[in-house]
Parts: sequence; C-alpha cells; structure tokens
Amino acid sequence: MSKELNLLGVEDKIFNIVIPTREIVVVKKGKRSKSKEKVFPGYVLVNMILDDNSWLVVRTTEGVTGFVGAGLKPTPISDKEVEAIMKFVEQEQPKFKTKFSVGEAVKITEGPFADFLGTIQEIDEARGKVKVLVSIFDRETPVELDFLQVQKL
Repeated sequence: MSKELNLLGVEDKIFNIVIPTREIVVVKKGKRSKSKEKVFPGYVLVNMILDDNSWLVVRTTEGVTGFVGAGLKPTPISDKEVEAIMKFVEQEQPKFKTKFSVGEAVKITEGPFADFLGTIQEIDEARGKVKVLVSIFDRETPVELDFLQVQKL
C-alpha cells in the first residue's frame, strides 16, 4: 500500500490503515477451522493528516462508499476510542461461530447419544457447546454437546 501512496504523493499524510479483525473458530459440516472475522464489517480505520490531497485519495479509493461523520468531511475518532478498539481486537479470545439457533431440531452424530434427535435449548458460543433436549424414556433430558457432535436436520 505504501507504494501506491508514494505514487499518489500522500505517503507523508496517511500513516496507518487498519481493518479490525479477530480470530474465530468456525464449525462447518462437522469440522472446525480458524477464520478471521471483521469486528466492524464495512469499516476501516485510517490514521491520516486530513488535507485536500489525502482526502481525495481516500474517498476515491475503490470500495469506499461513505464515512463516519456529518457533511462532506469525516469525523475523527479519539485516540482513546482507537485504543479501546485495538484492545478489544487483541485481547479477544477465539470464538466459536456456528449457525445453530435455539429451538432448532438437530441430530446427534457422536457420543453415547449418536443418532438421537433433539432440540437445541441453549448455545454457548464461547465454549463451542450446545445444550440439546433429547427424549430419553419419554422424558426431555438436557445433554451438553460439542458443536462437532450435532448437525442440522
């Protein structure tokens, strides 16, 4: 990116460009994989000196559609706000991300209840666990399972 900024003559005005992301664990088709998730989808933080040239370069960048602020110029955020955003991104532990929802019917694929059908009662994305209500002896019993142990019907 610095090469492009140099060609446009604003390398001394645009210091840093950050897309805040965090690492998450995604469960798809019974497999875990690590992935990056945008903390603020659609937003980019730009540390820059705002003048006519640097502003022109940023606002005419492909994909840029708007800015936070009122009127024609962006509103700067404080160093404290940037610090808080960066702390959030850096300190956040990996999160599990799945497409299960409470009340959804699932089939248990592993463990002692394999092939049982149940309904999701609770989702704990931080731990990658779901509590599934399983009918055992005509009684609904909650069973805690890993995301990998269930699949959607």
